[in-house]
Amino acid sequence: MAKITPLFSLKNLLVVSLALNVSLIWRAMHESEKCNFDSSFSLQQQRRSVMAGCVLKEKEHVSERTHLSLSSSPSPSPSSSLTSTDIQSQDGGERIINVDHGDPTMYEKYWQKAGDKTTIVIPGWQSLSYFSDVRNLCWFLEPEFAKEVVRLHKVVGNAITENHHIVVGTGSTQLFQAALYALSSQDASEPISVVSAAPYYSSYPSITDCVKSRLYKWAGDAKRFNKDGPYIELVTSPNNPDGSVRQSVVNRSGGILVHDLAYYWPQYTSITYPADHDLMLFTVSKSTGHAGTRIGWALVKDMEVAKKMTKYIELNTIGVSKDSQLRAAKVLKVVSDSCKPSGSEDECFFEFTNHQMSTRWKQLRMAVQKSGLFSVPELPSQFCTFLGRAFEPQPAFAWLKCEQEIEDCESFLKGNKILTRSGKHFGFSPKYVRISMLDRDENYNLFVQRLSKILS
Repeated sequence: MAKITPLFSLKNLLVVSLALNVSLIWRAMHESEKCNFDSSFSLQQQRRSVMAGCVLKEKEHVSERTHLSLSSSPSPSPSSSLTSTDIQSQDGGERIINVDHGDPTMYEKYWQKAGDKTTIVIPGWQSLSYFSDVRNLCWFLEPEFAKEVVRLHKVVGNAITENHHIVVGTGSTQLFQAALYALSSQDASEPISVVSAAPYYSSYPSITDCVKSRLYKWAGDAKRFNKDGPYIELVTSPNNPDGSVRQSVVNRSGGILVHDLAYYWPQYTSITYPADHDLMLFTVSKSTGHAGTRIGWALVKDMEVAKKMTKYIELNTIGVSKDSQLRAAKVLKVVSDSCKPSGSEDECFFEFTNHQMSTRWKQLRMAVQKSGLFSVPELPSQFCTFLGRAFEPQPAFAWLKCEQEIEDCESFLKGNKILTRSGKHFGFSPKYVRISMLDRDENYNLFVQRLSKILS
């Protein structure tokens, strides 16, 4: 195993451990900023507004922790269905609609239909050891999960797994941190620069700089980067937040690329080729919707880089939950089974979710057109080798622009009780906001209806 250098001290390890899910920490800070409303938008009023819009019939106690989750509508029962009239009558324009976070609860509908196909039983004696496979470079990688990762990529055709090492992580956030650690020089005179083309994923800067490492530091927009020396460029494709297909933009020597392919799945974009990059990141969160399972994986060509990533995770969390890996393996298996060419009694997961995304994007474009105050990007249609047809990209997020004289789109929408994330967090103009397309039907339908009524 790789030698631990003084640069990565015990103090830093403790900080990293506390900051494991730094994206959630950032989200909490961001929510705190959002909650600086005037008195009419106090936290207590937000809670009452959320609860007033709930359709749960059980009068169960809701904890303060649950109240603080303003992200969306309550979890519906499998049989629940709300019409537009129902939503309008319950809302009255007073409910606060939060489309800031990419919490993928849209997927509940498919998995409710799937029933107990993804149910697993883990005996009390199972998964006691730290180790999964001591012969594997990533010794905490469950063999069953690795097998299903390889199988799913072959079924979809979105990535080459041959000649790649699989490194499992607690979501792609930990893997991103592990990649920065592995790709940085331990004896460099200064931290390596980390860049991404704007608009970039809003958590990249905070994740990169959260422990103020001497190994790497955030250096901003890749389009403006002109510093000599080594650098790491993050290429997110399809991009979060605007859904565009990306290539590297820094044309300088000494660059190392990390490809974040969390959204390269056929519900969001056409699969045009199997990606075969040096280091690729994927996550269960956006591929199947199981964000709470906290599992991601990296496909890494270079053995030494894979070893260093594994060492980082060993130092950070002493591996990755076996229970989560086993659950994720079962989910991936069900997805692959549903899309067998020979046919399955279940609808193909990607056909079902592609249709969901298509419907939502049609709703959003209609609302934007009716309002006249907003616009969204027009992205070119491409042929999808997996679905066998061409379609326009339908990203997990909408990159919404406020037109006319509106300079601060986030504040403008907040005035209409719609919570979004400003373009300034993505290294871009505040005339833009990011909108999550992945919430439950009730919350999403309410959002597009209210947006359509904000007239120019």
